[in-house]
Amino acid sequence: MALTGEQFRITAGDHEATLVAIGAGLRGYSFRGIEITPTYGEGLPPKGCGTTLVPWPNRLRGGAYTFDGVKQQAALTEPAVGNAIHGLGRWARWAPVANAQHAAPPNKLTSNKITLGLDIPPQNGYPYEVRAEVTYALDVQYGLTVTLRAINTGSARAPFGAGSHPYLTTRGTALDDVRLIVPATRRLITDERRIPVDEVDVTGTLYDLRTPKPLAGRRFDDGFTGLDPSEGKGRYEALVVSDAGSTRVWFDPDFGYVQVFTVESLVGGQPAIAIEPMTCPADAFNSGTGLIVLEAGQEWSASWGIEPLESL
Repeated sequence: MALTGEQFRITAGDHEATLVAIGAGLRGYSFRGIEITPTYGEGLPPKGCGTTLVPWPNRLRGGAYTFDGVKQQAALTEPAVGNAIHGLGRWARWAPVANAQHAAPPNKLTSNKITLGLDIPPQNGYPYEVRAEVTYALDVQYGLTVTLRAINTGSARAPFGAGSHPYLTTRGTALDDVRLIVPATRRLITDERRIPVDEVDVTGTLYDLRTPKPLAGRRFDDGFTGLDPSEGKGRYEALVVSDAGSTRVWFDPDFGYVQVFTVESLVGGQPAIAIEPMTCPADAFNSGTGLIVLEAGQEWSASWGIEPLESL
Protein backbone atom coordinates (compact mmCIF):
# COMPACT_ATOMS: atom_id res chain seq x y z
CA MET A 1 0.00 0.00 0.00
CA ALA A 2 1.13 3.56 -0.68
CA LEU A 3 2.41 5.52 2.31
CA THR A 4 -0.61 7.79 1.91
CA GLY A 5 -2.91 4.90 2.80
CA GLU A 6 -6.11 3.88 1.07
CA GLN A 7 -6.60 5.37 -2.40
CA PHE A 8 -9.94 6.50 -3.83
CA ARG A 9 -10.56 7.11 -7.53
CA ILE A 10 -13.50 9.18 -8.77
CA THR A 11 -14.46 9.88 -12.37
CA ALA A 12 -16.88 11.96 -14.44
CA GLY A 13 -16.61 11.83 -18.21
CA ASP A 14 -13.02 12.76 -19.13
CA HIS A 15 -12.22 13.88 -15.56
CA GLU A 16 -10.44 11.58 -13.10
CA ALA A 17 -9.07 12.23 -9.60
CA THR A 18 -7.30 10.14 -6.98
CA LEU A 19 -7.76 10.98 -3.30
CA VAL A 20 -5.78 9.53 -0.39
CA ALA A 21 -6.57 8.74 3.23
CA ILE A 22 -3.54 10.50 4.73
CA GLY A 23 -4.33 14.19 4.93
CA ALA A 24 -7.53 13.71 2.87
CA GLY A 25 -5.25 14.67 0.01
CA LEU A 26 -5.60 15.14 -3.72
CA ARG A 27 -2.96 12.83 -5.18
CA GLY A 28 -3.78 13.69 -8.77
CA TYR A 29 -6.41 15.15 -11.09
CA SER A 30 -6.44 14.75 -14.87
CA PHE A 31 -8.67 15.78 -17.75
CA ARG A 32 -8.58 13.90 -21.05
CA GLY A 33 -5.39 12.24 -19.86
CA ILE A 34 -3.65 15.58 -19.19
CA GLU A 35 -2.42 16.17 -15.65
CA ILE A 36 -4.12 19.26 -14.21
CA THR A 37 -2.53 18.74 -10.81
CA PRO A 38 0.78 16.88 -10.37
CA THR A 39 0.47 13.16 -9.62
CA TYR A 40 3.04 11.91 -7.13
CA GLY A 41 4.11 8.32 -6.48
CA GLU A 42 3.55 5.99 -3.54
CA GLY A 43 5.63 8.04 -1.09
CA LEU A 44 4.53 10.96 1.04
CA PRO A 45 3.08 14.03 -0.72
CA PRO A 46 5.95 16.37 -1.69
CA LYS A 47 5.76 19.87 -0.21
CA GLY A 48 2.24 19.33 1.14
CA CYS A 49 0.92 18.42 -2.32
CA GLY A 50 -2.88 18.25 -2.23
CA THR A 51 -3.18 18.18 1.55
CA THR A 52 -6.15 19.41 3.60
CA LEU A 53 -5.17 21.96 6.25
CA VAL A 54 -7.25 21.91 9.46
CA PRO A 55 -7.81 23.17 12.14
CA TRP A 56 -5.46 25.90 10.94
CA PRO A 57 -3.69 26.57 7.63
CA ASN A 58 -0.14 27.85 7.34
CA ARG A 59 1.74 28.56 10.59
CA LEU A 60 1.35 29.27 14.32
CA ARG A 61 4.23 31.29 15.77
CA GLY A 62 6.06 29.03 18.21
CA GLY A 63 3.00 26.75 18.17
CA ALA A 64 1.63 28.88 20.99
CA TYR A 65 -1.56 30.90 21.42
CA THR A 66 -4.13 31.90 24.03
CA PHE A 67 -7.83 31.20 23.50
CA ASP A 68 -10.57 32.13 25.98
CA GLY A 69 -7.87 33.01 28.49
CA VAL A 70 -6.12 29.63 28.36
CA LYS A 71 -2.60 29.32 26.98
CA GLN A 72 -2.02 26.48 24.54
CA GLN A 73 1.19 24.97 23.17
CA ALA A 74 1.04 22.81 20.04
CA ALA A 75 3.86 20.58 18.84
CA LEU A 76 6.45 22.32 16.66
CA THR A 77 6.08 20.65 13.29
CA GLU A 78 8.32 23.19 11.53
CA PRO A 79 11.31 22.92 13.89
CA ALA A 80 13.73 24.85 11.68
CA VAL A 81 11.94 28.09 12.51
CA GLY A 82 9.99 26.94 15.56
CA ASN A 83 6.41 26.93 14.27
CA ALA A 84 3.44 24.59 14.13
CA ILE A 85 2.52 24.29 10.47
CA HIS A 86 -0.61 23.29 8.50
CA GLY A 87 -2.74 22.01 11.36
CA LEU A 88 -3.39 18.53 12.71
CA GLY A 89 -5.05 16.70 9.83
CA ARG A 90 -2.09 16.67 7.46
CA TRP A 91 -0.63 13.38 8.67
CA ALA A 92 -3.84 11.85 10.05
CA ARG A 93 -5.66 8.93 8.43
CA TRP A 94 -9.05 10.18 7.24
CA ALA A 95 -11.84 7.67 6.60
CA PRO A 96 -14.52 7.53 3.90
CA VAL A 97 -17.99 8.56 5.05
CA ALA A 98 -20.21 6.21 3.08
CA ASN A 99 -23.48 7.63 4.40
CA ALA A 100 -22.61 11.31 4.06
CA GLN A 101 -24.76 13.51 1.90
CA HIS A 102 -23.21 13.74 -1.60
CA ALA A 103 -20.67 11.06 -0.65
CA ALA A 104 -19.78 8.01 -2.68
CA PRO A 105 -19.57 4.52 -1.16
CA PRO A 106 -15.81 3.91 -1.00
CA ASN A 107 -16.01 0.62 -2.91
CA LYS A 108 -17.58 2.25 -5.97
CA LEU A 109 -14.48 3.56 -7.65
CA THR A 110 -16.34 4.88 -10.67
CA SER A 111 -18.50 7.26 -8.62
CA ASN A 112 -18.00 10.98 -9.18
CA LYS A 113 -17.71 11.98 -5.51
CA ILE A 114 -16.52 10.89 -2.08
CA THR A 115 -16.38 12.34 1.43
CA LEU A 116 -13.46 11.74 3.81
CA GLY A 117 -13.87 12.52 7.51
CA LEU A 118 -11.68 12.97 10.58
CA ASP A 119 -12.47 13.47 14.25
CA ILE A 120 -9.50 15.65 15.22
CA PRO A 121 -8.20 14.09 18.45
CA PRO A 122 -8.28 16.54 21.39
CA GLN A 123 -4.65 16.99 22.44
CA ASN A 124 -2.12 19.28 24.03
CA GLY A 125 -2.30 22.52 22.09
CA TYR A 126 -5.78 21.83 20.71
CA PRO A 127 -8.05 20.43 23.47
CA TYR A 128 -11.25 20.77 21.44
CA GLU A 129 -13.65 18.34 19.77
CA VAL A 130 -13.96 19.19 16.08
CA ARG A 131 -14.91 16.90 13.24
CA ALA A 132 -13.70 17.76 9.76
CA GLU A 133 -14.98 16.42 6.44
CA VAL A 134 -13.86 16.97 2.85
CA THR A 135 -16.03 16.11 -0.15
CA TYR A 136 -14.39 15.77 -3.56
CA ALA A 137 -16.82 15.85 -6.49
CA LEU A 138 -16.23 15.77 -10.25
CA ASP A 139 -18.57 17.30 -12.81
CA VAL A 140 -18.39 16.63 -16.54
CA GLN A 141 -18.65 20.34 -17.36
CA TYR A 142 -17.12 22.15 -14.40
CA GLY A 143 -14.36 19.87 -13.17
CA LEU A 144 -13.46 19.36 -9.52
CA THR A 145 -15.27 20.86 -6.53
CA VAL A 146 -13.88 20.45 -3.01
CA THR A 147 -16.12 21.19 -0.02
CA LEU A 148 -14.62 21.53 3.44
CA ARG A 149 -16.89 21.11 6.46
CA ALA A 150 -16.27 21.36 10.20
CA ILE A 151 -18.55 20.65 13.16
CA ASN A 152 -17.84 21.44 16.80
CA THR A 153 -18.98 18.22 18.47
CA GLY A 154 -17.87 19.29 21.94
CA SER A 155 -19.28 21.50 24.68
CA ALA A 156 -16.62 24.26 24.52
CA ARG A 157 -16.13 26.66 21.67
CA ALA A 158 -13.08 26.12 19.48
CA PRO A 159 -10.78 28.25 17.29
CA PHE A 160 -10.69 27.06 13.70
CA GLY A 161 -9.24 27.80 10.29
CA ALA A 162 -9.12 25.79 7.09
CA GLY A 163 -7.29 25.61 3.82
CA SER A 164 -6.14 23.32 1.05
CA HIS A 165 -2.77 22.90 -0.64
CA PRO A 166 -3.40 22.12 -4.33
CA TYR A 167 -0.68 22.47 -6.95
CA LEU A 168 -1.36 23.12 -10.62
CA THR A 169 0.82 21.80 -13.42
CA THR A 170 2.16 24.16 -16.05
CA ARG A 171 1.32 21.57 -18.74
CA GLY A 172 4.94 21.25 -19.78
CA THR A 173 5.55 25.00 -19.95
CA ALA A 174 8.57 26.50 -18.20
CA LEU A 175 7.71 28.67 -15.19
CA ASP A 176 9.17 31.76 -16.84
CA ASP A 177 6.63 31.44 -19.66
CA VAL A 178 3.57 30.82 -17.47
CA ARG A 179 1.14 33.66 -16.84
CA LEU A 180 -0.55 33.88 -13.46
CA ILE A 181 -3.70 35.75 -12.43
CA VAL A 182 -4.57 36.24 -8.75
CA PRO A 183 -7.30 38.79 -7.90
CA ALA A 184 -5.53 40.18 -4.83
CA THR A 185 -4.98 43.84 -3.96
CA ARG A 186 -2.78 43.28 -0.92
CA ARG A 187 0.27 41.18 -0.08
CA LEU A 188 1.19 39.92 3.38
CA ILE A 189 4.62 40.94 4.65
CA THR A 190 6.22 38.28 6.84
CA ASP A 191 9.13 38.11 9.26
CA GLU A 192 11.97 35.59 9.40
CA ARG A 193 9.58 32.93 10.74
CA ARG A 194 7.12 33.43 7.84
CA ILE A 195 4.57 35.05 10.17
CA PRO A 196 2.64 38.09 8.81
CA VAL A 197 3.60 41.42 10.37
CA ASP A 198 2.00 43.79 7.86
CA GLU A 199 0.18 43.96 4.53
CA VAL A 200 0.78 46.31 1.62
CA ASP A 201 -0.92 47.38 -1.61
CA VAL A 202 0.37 45.45 -4.61
CA THR A 203 -0.38 48.17 -7.17
CA GLY A 204 2.65 48.92 -9.33
CA THR A 205 4.75 46.10 -7.82
CA LEU A 206 5.95 42.71 -9.04
CA TYR A 207 3.27 41.20 -6.79
CA ASP A 208 0.36 42.71 -8.72
CA LEU A 209 -1.05 39.60 -10.39
CA ARG A 210 -4.45 40.99 -11.33
CA THR A 211 -3.55 41.01 -15.01
CA PRO A 212 -1.66 38.15 -16.67
CA LYS A 213 2.07 38.64 -16.90
CA PRO A 214 4.78 36.03 -17.56
CA LEU A 215 6.52 34.77 -14.43
CA ALA A 216 9.93 35.44 -16.02
CA GLY A 217 12.30 36.29 -13.18
CA ARG A 218 9.54 36.11 -10.56
CA ARG A 219 9.03 33.38 -7.98
CA PHE A 220 6.58 33.40 -5.09
CA ASP A 221 5.98 32.02 -1.62
CA ASP A 222 3.61 34.78 -0.56
CA GLY A 223 0.23 35.28 1.04
CA PHE A 224 -2.34 37.63 -0.48
CA THR A 225 -5.66 39.14 0.56
CA GLY A 226 -7.98 41.98 -0.48
CA LEU A 227 -9.47 39.65 -3.07
CA ASP A 228 -11.89 40.88 -5.73
CA PRO A 229 -14.70 38.50 -6.73
CA SER A 230 -15.23 37.66 -10.38
CA GLU A 231 -17.95 39.76 -11.95
CA GLY A 232 -21.36 38.19 -11.53
CA LYS A 233 -20.04 35.03 -9.82
CA GLY A 234 -19.63 36.03 -6.18
CA ARG A 235 -16.45 34.00 -5.83
CA TYR A 236 -12.71 34.51 -6.29
CA GLU A 237 -10.88 33.10 -9.31
CA ALA A 238 -7.18 32.61 -9.98
CA LEU A 239 -5.73 31.27 -13.21
CA VAL A 240 -2.60 29.53 -14.38
CA VAL A 241 -2.23 30.32 -18.09
CA SER A 242 0.06 28.66 -20.64
CA ASP A 243 0.03 28.16 -24.39
CA ALA A 244 -0.69 24.46 -23.78
CA GLY A 245 -3.83 25.17 -21.77
CA SER A 246 -5.06 26.97 -18.68
CA THR A 247 -6.53 26.11 -15.29
CA ARG A 248 -8.93 28.08 -13.12
CA VAL A 249 -8.91 27.78 -9.32
CA TRP A 250 -12.03 29.28 -7.75
CA PHE A 251 -12.94 29.64 -4.09
CA ASP A 252 -15.85 30.86 -2.00
CA PRO A 253 -15.61 34.23 -0.16
CA ASP A 254 -15.00 32.31 3.10
CA PHE A 255 -11.48 31.85 1.74
CA GLY A 256 -10.34 35.44 2.09
CA TYR A 257 -6.65 34.62 1.80
CA VAL A 258 -4.55 32.76 -0.74
CA GLN A 259 -0.96 31.54 -0.64
CA VAL A 260 0.92 31.41 -3.95
CA PHE A 261 3.97 29.15 -4.10
CA THR A 262 6.01 28.50 -7.25
CA VAL A 263 8.17 25.37 -7.35
CA GLU A 264 10.85 24.70 -9.95
CA SER A 265 10.61 20.91 -9.58
CA LEU A 266 7.84 19.15 -7.66
CA VAL A 267 7.22 15.77 -9.31
CA GLY A 268 9.35 14.21 -12.05
CA GLY A 269 11.42 17.35 -12.47
CA GLN A 270 8.37 19.35 -13.55
CA PRO A 271 7.47 22.80 -12.17
CA ALA A 272 4.21 23.49 -10.37
CA ILE A 273 2.30 26.37 -8.84
CA ALA A 274 0.43 26.06 -5.55
CA ILE A 275 -2.62 28.27 -5.20
CA GLU A 276 -3.80 27.63 -1.65
CA PRO A 277 -7.21 28.97 -0.54
CA MET A 278 -7.24 29.78 3.19
CA THR A 279 -9.89 31.13 5.55
CA CYS A 280 -7.23 33.02 7.50
CA PRO A 281 -3.57 33.98 7.25
CA ALA A 282 -0.74 32.41 9.20
CA ASP A 283 -0.89 32.84 13.00
CA ALA A 284 -4.60 33.67 13.06
CA PHE A 285 -4.96 31.93 16.43
CA ASN A 286 -2.86 34.79 17.83
CA SER A 287 -3.86 37.73 15.63
CA GLY A 288 -7.54 36.85 15.36
CA THR A 289 -7.45 37.84 11.69
CA GLY A 290 -9.95 35.74 9.76
CA LEU A 291 -10.33 33.41 12.74
CA ILE A 292 -13.44 31.21 12.82
CA VAL A 293 -14.78 30.49 16.29
CA LEU A 294 -17.00 27.42 16.33
CA GLU A 295 -19.52 27.49 19.15
CA ALA A 296 -20.64 24.16 20.62
CA GLY A 297 -22.64 22.36 17.96
CA GLN A 298 -21.87 24.93 15.27
CA GLU A 299 -21.10 23.86 11.70
CA TRP A 300 -19.09 25.63 9.00
CA SER A 301 -18.56 24.77 5.33
CA ALA A 302 -17.17 26.33 2.16
CA SER A 303 -16.06 25.18 -1.27
CA TRP A 304 -13.32 25.71 -3.83
CA GLY A 305 -12.57 24.02 -7.11
CA ILE A 306 -10.37 23.43 -10.14
CA GLU A 307 -11.61 23.86 -13.70
CA PRO A 308 -9.50 22.92 -16.76
CA LEU A 309 -9.71 25.44 -19.60
CA GLU A 310 -8.49 25.82 -23.13
CA SER A 311 -5.70 28.35 -23.77
CA LEU A 312 -6.72 31.94 -23.03
